[in-house]
Amino acid sequence: MAEPAYDVIMLGGGLTGLTLAVALGDAGVRTALVEAADFAQLLAAPYDGRVMAVARASRTLLDSIGAFADMAAEAEPIRDIVVEEGGMPVRVEYESAALDGRPLGWIVETRVIRRALVRRLAALSAVDVFAPARARAIVREAGLVRVELEDGTRLEGALLAVGDGRMSKTRERLGIGVRVWDYSQTGIVCTLRHERPHHGLAIERFFPDGPFAVLPMRGNRSSIVWALEREQAEAVAALPEDEFLAEVADRFGDHLGAIALEGPRWCYPLVLVWAERYADHRLVLVGDTAHGIHPIAGQGWNLALRDVAALAEIVVEALTLGLDPGDEAVLARYEAWRRFDALALVVITDGINRLFANDLGPLKLARNAGLWAVQQLPPLKRFFMRHAMGLVGELPRLMRGERLRVGELTASA
Repeated sequence: MAEPAYDVIMLGGGLTGLTLAVALGDAGVRTALVEAADFAQLLAAPYDGRVMAVARASRTLLDSIGAFADMAAEAEPIRDIVVEEGGMPVRVEYESAALDGRPLGWIVETRVIRRALVRRLAALSAVDVFAPARARAIVREAGLVRVELEDGTRLEGALLAVGDGRMSKTRERLGIGVRVWDYSQTGIVCTLRHERPHHGLAIERFFPDGPFAVLPMRGNRSSIVWALEREQAEAVAALPEDEFLAEVADRFGDHLGAIALEGPRWCYPLVLVWAERYADHRLVLVGDTAHGIHPIAGQGWNLALRDVAALAEIVVEALTLGLDPGDEAVLARYEAWRRFDALALVVITDGINRLFANDLGPLKLARNAGLWAVQQLPPLKRFFMRHAMGLVGELPRLMRGERLRVGELTASA
């Protein structure tokens, strides 16, 4: 049997799919990236202000694959993080100066990330991009996977990676079940401009009707992510601008002076998605297609990037050893590595959301006692800080600053 043209076929060219394609291509893995949207149109789309929180380990990954340099000038460092319950005096202050002085993470606009990844991808000869394109048929055989695109193009690869979103039709088509928990919440996302500088401060405030996050952006700007019960969120998001800003100001506070809305308001239904398995015959799921979590704590894309780093490492090691990257034993390693790590974060984010959504007096006291304990115990606080930075657990090599290459592993400069 002839060797398939590609080692990996990636379906889905969102931020996660783009990053995986870059990581694989940078390592010399023959990769096909299939994306339904036209990248030229995506890059030309008007400003929308949506952002991603990039943890320190994720920044290391992006550095390792040569993608962060193009976004660094527009990435705002997170210097400090405050976690508090609205209306209560107790808070936890995570200060970068108390650790090593380096940023805890970075806030980067999604358009900036996408632009940097597309530019990096264009420089990688190991990756072929098919966009705009859709898969019409997928056949997984004993030794390879075949993907036929709607224009008749036929692709053959050793492994199919699927990352086309938490409501993936491809996942459903391939027979992988999923558990969905609807939080009955909608996340309102928008950008605010304010009078005074934020000095890199990120804030997570919990209110009985939902969490309210403030994320520092470049300049005197901040992104807010505000989760509310669905009907309430729709009503708030539809308010005239002055009334909407008044509602935001009640939660945002006046520490940064007067606020103004910059750009549109975005609304996203919040659901928890958990695939029954992350790997199947010649198939792996990555990112939200495997696990879509609550945006609380801003860890969703960081969790997806751990999938990317782990899968890239496993595929490169298999090819270096002369093994089939779609072999059952290879994919079992990915399943075992990523499923436990993802489950831990699913439980944490889901638990935090439920805990702070309950306004019962005893629970309120317990929450504030917990916040007080974390603030008063430096070792415990440092652990939570390292967890937020993505530095806890078995880190893939790309997140340790090593560059992957088929046939070798060398330390990143």
